[in-house]
Amino acid sequence: MGASAPLTLRTPLILLAAANLVFLGMRLWPWQDVVANLPGNGATGIDPAVCLLAYMGLIFWIATNHHEPIQKALSSGTMLGLLAGCILVAEVMFKDSADTAGISHPRLVRMGLMAAAGVVWGIAGLRGSKAGGNAGIGMLSGLWAAMASSLMACSAVLASLYLAAPVPDTTDPWKEYEGLAIGNPATQALVHSLNSATAFLLIGPLVGAVLGLLFAFSAQSGKD
Repeated sequence: MGASAPLTLRTPLILLAAANLVFLGMRLWPWQDVVANLPGNGATGIDPAVCLLAYMGLIFWIATNHHEPIQKALSSGTMLGLLAGCILVAEVMFKDSADTAGISHPRLVRMGLMAAAGVVWGIAGLRGSKAGGNAGIGMLSGLWAAMASSLMACSAVLASLYLAAPVPDTTDPWKEYEGLAIGNPATQALVHSLNSATAFLLIGPLVGAVLGLLFAFSAQSGKD
């Protein structure tokens, strides 16, 4: 792959992370109210913002490695990450449509979609290990695929959050978050969506790295 490969790989993902950060900022504006109105002294809203900034830095740093096997593994991880991302977006949309319709969504279906995304991350690790010749590069490929997928899932969560009705002003948002009888469903939905976005961004890459490593080890052991 040529010298332009790192730019080709990193630019769309960095732009997606930046777009997510903008959507998050627009939804939580004014930011000075985040600390006062969200649980954990605002950590519920700050955590996804910090994760997105970290993604931008990690994507830039990882993609600047010009080692050809790593670039091949990242390229493969990107393609498979997009596929897994579509699966995660479908999971988010499925949950949202079920919630909107007021019906209980089968947990088994959601778990199945998440498991399918995990398998794709593992395949990314498998292909990465074959391209790079070792399990470490396979783990990197699985991690990269999961980061791309998690950004897509985060986009779906934030898009749904941005389109939702604004959270009404309140003198005691913490009680509303706690889910009391006088609680505000919009506030609870906001907190739940922010937690979901953070979970995708934090847990996704960890799972992708582990599955990528496991699949890579299986490929390496098959050569022995």
